[in-house]
Amino acid sequence: MKQDFHSFLEEYRARHPEDVFSVKEEVSPDQEVTALVWALAAQERYPMLVFERVNGSRVVTNIFSSRARIARLLGTTPEKIHQAYQDKARKAVDPKVVAKGPILDSVDDRVDLSRLPLLKHFETDKAPYITNGLVVCEQPGNLSYHRAMLHSKTELATSLHSRGHLWRALSNKKEPLPVAMVIGAHPLFMMAASARVGFGVDERRIAGGLLGEPLQVVKTPKYGISVPAAAEMVLEGTLDPEAKVDEGPFGEFTGYSSNRTTNTLFRVETVLRRKDAILVDVVGGNSPEHLNLSRVPRESEMAEKLMERFPGVTRLHYPNSGVHFHAYVALRARREGEARQVMLALLGWDPYVKTVIAVDDDVDVTDDSQVMWALATHFQPHKDVLIIEGLPGNALDPSASAVGTTSRMGLDATRGPSFEGVRARISEAAMARAAKLLQR
Repeated sequence: MKQDFHSFLEEYRARHPEDVFSVKEEVSPDQEVTALVWALAAQERYPMLVFERVNGSRVVTNIFSSRARIARLLGTTPEKIHQAYQDKARKAVDPKVVAKGPILDSVDDRVDLSRLPLLKHFETDKAPYITNGLVVCEQPGNLSYHRAMLHSKTELATSLHSRGHLWRALSNKKEPLPVAMVIGAHPLFMMAASARVGFGVDERRIAGGLLGEPLQVVKTPKYGISVPAAAEMVLEGTLDPEAKVDEGPFGEFTGYSSNRTTNTLFRVETVLRRKDAILVDVVGGNSPEHLNLSRVPRESEMAEKLMERFPGVTRLHYPNSGVHFHAYVALRARREGEARQVMLALLGWDPYVKTVIAVDDDVDVTDDSQVMWALATHFQPHKDVLIIEGLPGNALDPSASAVGTTSRMGLDATRGPSFEGVRARISEAAMARAAKLLQR
């Protein structure tokens, strides 16, 4: 399998030209890329976007905005994304170190970050941001996404607000921590970076599983960090555990501009890039791309755990409308209270989710209107709600406490054993006749 983004883009355009929207006109890096994404979404259109001229660079964005496109990446259908992701991720394999690759076309220690093709995504952003900054750390090996803002010609201001493995690794250090930031690589590598794994588990191995072969990597020149050999751009340097820099606000996945940040300083010492580098962007804010990229691996893990523990669970979905904080779960409840047990499990396993709605398995959890219908007709507030207070949540939730403490809620919108009512339906023959009439 070809592991470079250029090959992926060419092959996808050839196979699915209807799913790629190209812009040949000059486009400003100041919000115009984001504006087009939002304008298309208003028409319920979510293509991958290719901009040929953005301040002298090519930009590709909105890759993960469509679940159908993600399914194609995984070689499956949207209904089977969770199983396909888990099956491939389990086939994790060690990266393969190679001597050369496109990322070594240009290796420069005369760093001037002001020359990078950075975008400003929202009017409320403090400055242009790297939204696809995928940080590679060898101590221990892991990948993670972190927003990054230009601070000086040789420094970026970033945030480890997820309090994930990189934050933990840096917290244990008294000296600078060597890292490399990958900006643009094969989409399956990008997806692997969102995997939910234990501390010390290397997501580069998961990338190999998703790719179906070992990830080819080269070593960065100064610190020997393994990065994709076919990456578009890589910034090598160190995170300073002591320095604090001004960073934010930035349009986060909640749909709000967030000032919550760890104010971490990234000193860049080497810039690596391929000669024809494309800026691979991730649309910020509460865009479907931003949400899907981190949501699909999380959903896949949670769906598998729920179905293993509770055989009645048939489907799990995190809706765009709920950013990362809402989840819908469908099940065939076999006994009283099973829906509550399922909801409690999900609220305990996923630290981001604060509201779960449980529905019967004849309700399409990918359709907000069907879930709201089930809530309206099956749910009684005095007996079908459970609330738990004072739990750790997500620090970017604007309704949470300053340290991210939140409450969590489960809403049982299943019918239950004592429910009385027969769902109105139309016969298959009548629907077939309607379909024929519409063909005229």
